[in-house]
Amino acid sequence: MKGSPWRYLWIAEDIRRKLLITIGILVIYRFAAQIPVPGVDADVMAQLLQSTKPGAGFLNLLNFLSGGALARFSVLSMGVYPYITAQIILQILVPIVPSWQRRMEEDPREGRKWMERWSYILAVPVAALQALGQIRLVSYFGGVPVIPNFGFSGDKILPSIAIILAMTAGTMFAIWLGELISEYGIKGQGISLIIFAGITARLPYNFATLWQDPQNRWFYTAVSLIVLVFTVFLIVFVQQGKRLVPVMYPGRRIGRRMSMPVKGTLPLPVNMAGMIPLIFAQSLLALPGMFAGLFLNSSNETLRNIASAIQRFFDPNYGTYWWSYFIFVVLFTFFYTEVLFMQQSYGEQLRRQGARIPGVPPGEPTQEYLTRVLRRITLPGALFLGFVAILPYLLTLLVPSAAQGGYSSLLLISSSGLIIVVGVVRDLLYNIEAELKMHGYEERLLIR
Repeated sequence: MKGSPWRYLWIAEDIRRKLLITIGILVIYRFAAQIPVPGVDADVMAQLLQSTKPGAGFLNLLNFLSGGALARFSVLSMGVYPYITAQIILQILVPIVPSWQRRMEEDPREGRKWMERWSYILAVPVAALQALGQIRLVSYFGGVPVIPNFGFSGDKILPSIAIILAMTAGTMFAIWLGELISEYGIKGQGISLIIFAGITARLPYNFATLWQDPQNRWFYTAVSLIVLVFTVFLIVFVQQGKRLVPVMYPGRRIGRRMSMPVKGTLPLPVNMAGMIPLIFAQSLLALPGMFAGLFLNSSNETLRNIASAIQRFFDPNYGTYWWSYFIFVVLFTFFYTEVLFMQQSYGEQLRRQGARIPGVPPGEPTQEYLTRVLRRITLPGALFLGFVAILPYLLTLLVPSAAQGGYSSLLLISSSGLIIVVGVVRDLLYNIEAELKMHGYEERLLIR
């Protein structure tokens, strides 16, 4: 009888060593996340994150994804997200630049190595610009500088450069820790586990927040657990969804004989974009309120009224923001899926292998056919992401007392964070199980 290899998880010496290395590196990352940027005013950050000002919701999202590092304005407050931004920039540019597109098509393996190398290089200026933008953004929303001595005039220049370098170095340090995990710990999971550690680090704080109200604490906890289980089930169900496109692969020559063609499938995921559209949409929706705030003190009354209306429209405390969020997430899901799929160039890859989809000519017609199929199956994936995006708003409609109590959501983990957590845990379990099987622990069960 076939048994589970998981009982050997701690017995397998190599796997135990990798797990301990991974846990140790994550502990180092969490300790480093406690180191604040020199000269930061912690009171400004605390007041801003607790306020209802436009943009505070976006900063709270960044604080959540950084595991609370932004609340302390840590040197790791940007996490590894500049690296992810660099990857997204390159993914968008590859179909636009012909020479880059040819490089990826001619040798996909070398193309991936090239993209990975340039992602590291591009992450440095992206991190520096994001550090500058983050300091300016927080200072603008707070009304006072988050770092009083920050500026590029007089004797503030050198300290300001040092602060930006410290935050950039913090990001590169986090990326390096992720690479150490991928090399010496759980293979290929480094960057994902760094993000995972930041998100789950906020769980105790979020749970404690639910218990601040002695009258409704049990009710809030019960609702949170029910919603959490339901949302995780829904995420797993949708993320596992695939459309299996039938493909005929050519037969192989074995000696003097030619084998028959082999039937196979090409899996197309329902949600290829992951949670990137959520970040795109929320970042874009934060911009109108930010720019409108620049004109709230204008001498022109009409301009002030327009700026005030824009801020109300894009304020997370109003329903208009959430429905705009839903629409933007759906649109960005289609856009980002299209970009990712163009890079794969499945039609060309199948043509080179001599494979073809029954009834579809090889090459460009195959790519067009797969694009049409992907667009159809992306619709439920996009609607699912939109639902996940506005889930906090829907919960406040169902449980108005939670909104009145000051809770923006009854989720212990934000809906966007749940997609990351579920995806990382799923991949982690698959990797560990593959390692156990590779070391022969499944066969040992069969022998017994």
